[in-house]
Amino acid sequence: MNKEKIQADLKKIELFFDEPLANYTFTKTGGPADVLAFPKNKEEVTAIVTYCRAQALEWIVLGNASNLIVRDSGIRGFVIMLTALKSVQIEKETVVAAAGARLIEVSKQAGAAALTGLEFACGIPGSIGGAIYMNAGAYGGEISEVFASAEVLLADGSIQTMTKEHMEFRYRHSKMQELKGIVLTVTFQLIKGNEVDIQAEMARLTFLRESKQPLEYPSCGSVFKRPEGHFTGKLIQDAGLQGLKWGGAQISEKHAGFIVNIDHATATDYIELIAHIQKVIQEKYQVVLETEVRIIGEV
Repeated sequence: MNKEKIQADLKKIELFFDEPLANYTFTKTGGPADVLAFPKNKEEVTAIVTYCRAQALEWIVLGNASNLIVRDSGIRGFVIMLTALKSVQIEKETVVAAAGARLIEVSKQAGAAALTGLEFACGIPGSIGGAIYMNAGAYGGEISEVFASAEVLLADGSIQTMTKEHMEFRYRHSKMQELKGIVLTVTFQLIKGNEVDIQAEMARLTFLRESKQPLEYPSCGSVFKRPEGHFTGKLIQDAGLQGLKWGGAQISEKHAGFIVNIDHATATDYIELIAHIQKVIQEKYQVVLETEVRIIGEV
């Protein structure tokens, strides 16, 4: 990879080469990206994708890097982080948010405008784009319930507007997982509510999150999808796995559905511990635990 040529060709875009992704992921693990790009607007996002297509380079979007694990070998090609795209506009009952805006922040702004519907998201640390990709949810709510449309840059370089029908939302899934595209902006349709009630509900959910989740340690959030008819945390507890350490990673003693980085864990520690949990739970209870967390990077 010719770093000087890439820098010259994309000179207006903020680029870092061989950058450790552990500096950005919520687990504080992950190897280097060949090129880490921070576009400032959708024109720069388009320029990066167009360049990668022309040069036959791979590219991937990380969002806020909250619900993923990057392997220790890192990621080849371009890693695009959209954290600079964070504008939020509110008009009447409509919220338009750029993909890099934090879901927590958008929820707060909606609440301050007395708009109800996003209270469930007040503690989800991911980005708006990541929330669409995963159909993020918590405390009985899902992003699909308030989604109206999204402006998406597709792999062929075209920009399209996708509706809820196009997105094919289901539990922790959207069409974006099949399309190699990038969410640029999202429009949410909310309902006018009572600001006092909205703030009270957000305070209640924040208390629940802080009291039950191990926020004092780096983690990737909820590791597994909820298996039908079961609670993941209880399965792991009943199997006697809670508190198990694997290298520098540990199944949280506060919430068994989380794996925390307690002592300079590597991504390999996380991945091996996840595989061990899956093996034990399947052997003991014949339940297949699917990961909610994305595991990416060179094998």
